[in-house]
Formats: sequence, structure tokens, C-alpha cells
Amino acid sequence: MTATDVVHTDSPSTPPPRPAVSFDRHPDTYRHWRLRVEPPLAWLELDVDPDGGLVPGYELKLNSYDLGVDIELYDAVQRLRFEHPEVRTVVLTSGKDNVFCAGANIRMLAGSPHEWKVNFCKFTNETRNGMEDATEHSGQTYLAAVNGSCAGGGYELALACDHIVLVDDNSSTVALPEVPLLGVLPGTGGLTRVVDKRKVRKDLADVFATRSDGIKGKTAVDWGLVDELAPRREFTDVVARRALDLAERSDRPAGARGVTLTPLSREESSEGLEYPHVSARYDRAAGSVELTVRGPRSVAPSDVDAVHAEGARTWLLAMTRELDDAVLRLRTNEPELGTWVIRTEGDPEAVLAHEHAVLGHAAEDWLCREITHYYKRTLKRLDVTSRSLVALIEPGSCFAGLLLELALACDRQYMLDGPPIEDEDSEERASILLSEANFGAFPMGNGLSRLESRFYGHDDHLAWLRRETGRPLSPGDAAELGLVTDAPDDIDWEDEIRLVIEGRRALSPDALTGMEANHRFVGPETVETKIFGRLSAWQNWIFNRPNAAGAEGALRRYGTGQKAVFDRKRV
Repeated sequence: MTATDVVHTDSPSTPPPRPAVSFDRHPDTYRHWRLRVEPPLAWLELDVDPDGGLVPGYELKLNSYDLGVDIELYDAVQRLRFEHPEVRTVVLTSGKDNVFCAGANIRMLAGSPHEWKVNFCKFTNETRNGMEDATEHSGQTYLAAVNGSCAGGGYELALACDHIVLVDDNSSTVALPEVPLLGVLPGTGGLTRVVDKRKVRKDLADVFATRSDGIKGKTAVDWGLVDELAPRREFTDVVARRALDLAERSDRPAGARGVTLTPLSREESSEGLEYPHVSARYDRAAGSVELTVRGPRSVAPSDVDAVHAEGARTWLLAMTRELDDAVLRLRTNEPELGTWVIRTEGDPEAVLAHEHAVLGHAAEDWLCREITHYYKRTLKRLDVTSRSLVALIEPGSCFAGLLLELALACDRQYMLDGPPIEDEDSEERASILLSEANFGAFPMGNGLSRLESRFYGHDDHLAWLRRETGRPLSPGDAAELGLVTDAPDDIDWEDEIRLVIEGRRALSPDALTGMEANHRFVGPETVETKIFGRLSAWQNWIFNRPNAAGAEGALRRYGTGQKAVFDRKRV
């Protein structure tokens, strides 16, 4: 564990400073997972080091997990997609006898500050969604080999898999015991996946979620909680056969060479983060971050072979990795910087050339497909980030095609109608460019493009926008098309933006989080939007209530032998 991995537990009174959390991991340094690749299968074994908690003050017993365990899992999921195209089925199991996973560590939850709990659950959800995304879009199916007791977040981990095999030993169960034992709810998608994904009947789901001892054997299969049983003596063989059956469905190339996800180049300081293609500059007085994405400075790959030759250096993959890392670090380590100001710099035509080099081959090439879906997932991470997002479109920006998605993900967009502020004699002017990528290549969690979400119910307007694809749009054009919130001139620009940032700083962060989440996700509900929407409601409310988090609440009294004292009013 490095110094930047250590986080001190906040006390209820005077919280100590919290060192930054790093999301850098590599299989050679995992403390909690073992990854074994045997094409077309990979075995991902959870074997948690009880003394390896990210935060001092708790022991990770019974394969329970904290953020550090999930960061390793996220790293493994990413590497399997990019570094191992030959892997078609990933078997997720436990390296411990008679226990699969006991879920999120209770002592960690009880001792963590509120924002830590919520961000932990959010990141956990995103990782599980990434596993489901690999199964749906990448031909890399996840199978849960539940070889022992499986409770809470452990069962939620299994639920993220496409197929669940439970050991039939007359003792191993699956359970979601948060309601009866902890006074909270399965916050990483448990209840939602039980009824929406596995189609468990709601009355049986009610019984299941209020039983602390869980369900085992044939009943678990009959209710739809697992897919099949296997006797302990035959368990490994049954799992391997089923994994090979699932592998037959995949189109991943058996003989392809993977792309190594090399360590990121990153400079950290008290003033921000600096990567080759992304930077984040902190303004603590304003409570904001200036997040800048730089367009490509190299010629776009000429063909698929060139994309493979560049590997992790190809601009879209390199930029996406840096943006993903920056978003995670800002969310976790800088919770008081509540407004993110998003800028771009570069040549719009170069962005479109790189976009075409990758997205143009995503249908037939596994690496181009993986890069496209990675950028999609990173944009989704931005969508569910509890920060006010403001895009500034200025001369020298490159909000074109896939980078225009960054602006469309924002709550507001401002476009300078005039010369650069620092050079009033310049002829350069801001513009934006729509491409085919803006019409569905990067869907949000609700299944809609960001343009469809922005103009929900206005199909005629979307048709108008399609006719404008490929043409540089001036501030006046963008305002007429409804693609920006406002287009101030160079005289009003600085005052206008200052007032926007100051206005955000003056409002309640909690109210803003709720308001933004409501506005960003219009239209149809999906499993994904339900999980994140209910996460916000459940975790932000229930985790703050004394019935769970108070001195006599269920989280605090769990394992003490004392019963929780509940305020019985239903509110």
C-alpha cells in the first residue's frame, strides 16, 4: 500500500485530513484479487486480505470489501477487456473456502463520513455496470461461481454477472440482509437487479430481502435468485463447463493481441492534476475546478492496424483513461469543489479524424469497439457525478463530435461570441461541430443520446440538428439550435461566467445534486437509471437517519449484541 492509498477514518467530531486516494492498480500488486487467464476463460478470485483495508480502523473479515477492494476489481475488469481479447468468459469466484463474499464491510460503513459512503456505493455500482456492459457489448460474459455464503454486496456482485452457479452443500445461501440487520438497503443495485434483471416475483423478493438468513438450494433456483446448483465435489467442473458454454456465444477474436494499459503519466500538486491530454486546475476560493481536455496533436491512425500499433497511446484511448482517472480522483478527493468548468483546446477537424479512425471501425474491430465503449462509460461516470457541470466554448476550443458530448453532458453551456478574451484583435472565433457520434454512439444510462435527452419529445428538432452535421456552428447558430445556454459577447463574457460560478457556490450542494440528477435523466427508466436514482435517494436519506447511523442505530450496534433502537414513525 502506498502513502497515497491510505485514508484516515473521520470521527464524528473533528475529522482529520484525508490523504488522496489513488486509483492506480496492477494485477502484480493486487492484495485482494487473483487473476488467472486460461483462454477462453479467465478466473477472478476474491481473496481479501483482512488487514488490507484502505482506511485504518476495521478488519476485512469474510471476504468483505471496501473501496480498495473495488478499485482492484475495476482495474481487473478494464484489463480483461483491453489486454485479453482472447478471454470470452470471466469466472468470478472466491479464493476462500465456504464463503463467497460477505459484502461491504460494516465497520467501514459505520465509521465513514457520509460523502465517503455515497461515493463508495456509486463507484461500486459503476464497476458492476461495467461488468454488465462487457457481457452485453464486448462478448466477455461474467459468471458468478458462488462457492460459499454470499450476502449483501457479495450477492450484488453475483447479480452483476450473467449467470450464477451456487454450490449445493445444504448450508451456502444467497442473502440481502441489509434491511433486517443494518437498517439500510442493498445500495449497489441489489433490490433493483433482483426484480428488474432476474425477474424475481415481487412478493418473493420481499420475503427474500427481509430474511437475514437468506435462501439456499433448490428454493434459490426456483425463485430465480440463482441459475443452477452444483454439488461441492463437482463444483469446479460444472462451473468450467458452463463457462465454456457461455464462451461459445462470443465473437471475441481468439488469436488477437491485447493492448497493455501502461501506467498513466500524471503530475499531482495542491493546485491540480496534469496529464498529457487532460488537466484539472483547482480554485478553492470559488469552489470550482477547471477541467480541460486537449484534442489530438498527432495525425489520426490511417487504418485499424495503425490503431492497434499505437495501442494505449492512441489519442482517444489515452485521453479517455486520463479523463476517467481525473473524474474519479476529483469525486473522491475533492468533494468541496462543487462546480466543474469544462473546456477543450485543439483542432476540431483533428478530433473528427481521430473519431473516424476509431468509431468508423467499431463494428468490426474489437479494440475500436472497446475504446468506443470505454469513452461511453466515462461519459456516463460524468453524468452521475454530483457536481455542477458548466461548459465554456471559446476560440481555440475543439467541442466537435465526441468531445461535444462533454459539453452536452453539462448542466449549462456558454459560448463566447467574439474574439479571445486575451487577444481582442484576433480573427479567431468559437465554433462547435456535430457529427454522427452525437446521435447515439455514446448513450446515457437512460438509453438516449445526450441530444435526445436535451430535446426530449422534439423529434423534429433532432431532425434539424442532423441536417447541420459536419458544419462549423457559430455562436449565433448554436444559440438558434438550442445547443448552448447563452452566447455572451466578449464585453460581458468574464462577468457572466463569474456570476454563474458565484451563483452556484451560493446554493445548497444537496439541493443542487437533487436538481441536477432530475434534469439530466429525462425519458425512459432503465435498470441503470433506477439504480443510480434510488442510490441517491436511499443512501443520502437512509444513511443519514438515526435508525441506521445514529448512536443507537443498526449500523452502529451491529455486532455489539445490542439491538438497534428505532424511531417507529414512517416518514
